[in-house]
Amino acid sequence: MRPTSTQDRQSRELVDFLESPASYPHRPGEVRSIQTHISWVFIPSPFVFKVKKTLNLGFLDFSTLEKRRHFCQRELELNRRLCPEIYLDVVPIYKSSSGFSFNEEGQVAEYAVKMKELPHAWSARHSLGEGGFLNELLEQNLVGEKEINRVITRLRHFYESEPPSAEIEEWGTPAKLKISTDENFIQVKPFVGKTISSAAFDTIQHFTNGFYSANEKLFLERVEQHRIRDCHGDLHLDHIHLTPDRLSIFDCIEFNDRFRFIDIANDLAFLAMDFDFEGRRDLANLLLRNAAREFRDPDLLKVADFYKCYRAFVRGKVESIQATEKETANSAEHEKIAARYFQLALQYAVRDSQPLTLVVMGRVGTGKTTVALQLGRELNWPVFSSDETRKTLAGIPLMERTAPDRREEIYSDPITKQTFAKLVGDGLAAAKAHGGAVLDATFSRRANRDFLREQCRRAHARLEIVELDVDLATIRTRLAARNRSAGETSDARLEDLEKLTAAYEPPTELFNSLIQVPARGPILETTKSILLRLSRKRLS
Repeated sequence: MRPTSTQDRQSRELVDFLESPASYPHRPGEVRSIQTHISWVFIPSPFVFKVKKTLNLGFLDFSTLEKRRHFCQRELELNRRLCPEIYLDVVPIYKSSSGFSFNEEGQVAEYAVKMKELPHAWSARHSLGEGGFLNELLEQNLVGEKEINRVITRLRHFYESEPPSAEIEEWGTPAKLKISTDENFIQVKPFVGKTISSAAFDTIQHFTNGFYSANEKLFLERVEQHRIRDCHGDLHLDHIHLTPDRLSIFDCIEFNDRFRFIDIANDLAFLAMDFDFEGRRDLANLLLRNAAREFRDPDLLKVADFYKCYRAFVRGKVESIQATEKETANSAEHEKIAARYFQLALQYAVRDSQPLTLVVMGRVGTGKTTVALQLGRELNWPVFSSDETRKTLAGIPLMERTAPDRREEIYSDPITKQTFAKLVGDGLAAAKAHGGAVLDATFSRRANRDFLREQCRRAHARLEIVELDVDLATIRTRLAARNRSAGETSDARLEDLEKLTAAYEPPTELFNSLIQVPARGPILETTKSILLRLSRKRLS
């Protein structure tokens, strides 16, 4: 976590000073250090010292000593609203000819926010069951409705204690909200092709701007209902600490008021998004449902997914920025996390709170498998193929074409029925676990499509069906290429085209809901087209 060579010598010396146990009056046994994209945090137990980096990111300006002092003071004042016992003081750090010190020797060189250390769930000061940070308790499966409701009630009291003003409430209007979302898109553009794909970027931007247009009345109603408050602004799982007798919510946004002057739904959406990111959609939904009830705010659920998309996109941006900092020890890990956040933001842009089963269907040779796999990568969802399912059931190696004497058997009606039952069942189970899944199959028979729709209805799972459209000349070319290619899961070849085309029953019964996409161009363009179409349907 050392500063880079481009930073001045004083910064390097300051970090060395704060990492040394001998620097602190209470002489801790060790000092642990953590780096974020905007701060250095030093933990000489039982205290924490937080120092702001000398930087200007546009939305944040810590470029001068006076600005850092001001925002240290703001951090102290704002966080005492929710946990006054944790935030102790703003401490000056002095510099003299003999070096840095906490004594009043020389001139003030830096400021630090001094806090009490909150014990981790596994620390010697805390036995299991006595609490910890919410992310730690989640790992130990110790977060349920009781803990969720404690957080909701604490936040309700907090929001009620922060009466809105005209200055605060104007930040709930679409025009003001767009300042932040437009800023995010500008700042993420350099990462397109690195931590976020072009298709995901365009789809999220389309969804965000489209949501403003489609829901302007809803945003203004929330302003009139006084739902815009001076909130926390950074409601992470690891910014909440629970013990049997105390709940501390800390580390709110201090560096930019507009990031706190937000809809309470926006504040809660950050926490809900964090639960989703950790694979606990059940707790995310529980949080929002119970909050809507306790706050008597049913419309909270109408804007929650929009704000979750915004929050996931912000986290992707922050992780991407941190990956570029030269002092970051593991840039690849930050890039990986950023990509996951952007994938989550894309999921919110194409589906609501229900699990989504996304089907890619069409005639043989239209590129279904390639498109389905790319959609799975974009959305971070599992992909299930009817070809793979059929061969697995029959005990045939996936990359081996079925022998002629077995084809009649494995493509018989009983095996086909069994194949689609397993394909749909596996897809629905995965969609429930991951929020979505992609199914790759021709679905050439209406009976199989009817079965699919009925199973999704019973599972209360949203269904979207994409039919790929390719001209016969392109299909012939692709099927001919399969004869020269090893490692094809599909058994279909050029000699099968006439028979398979005749057996294909066009999905006319799906006319009002079907997404038909030409798949003649590059795979990434086809994928982007599908994602944008899904986003448009989401908005409508």
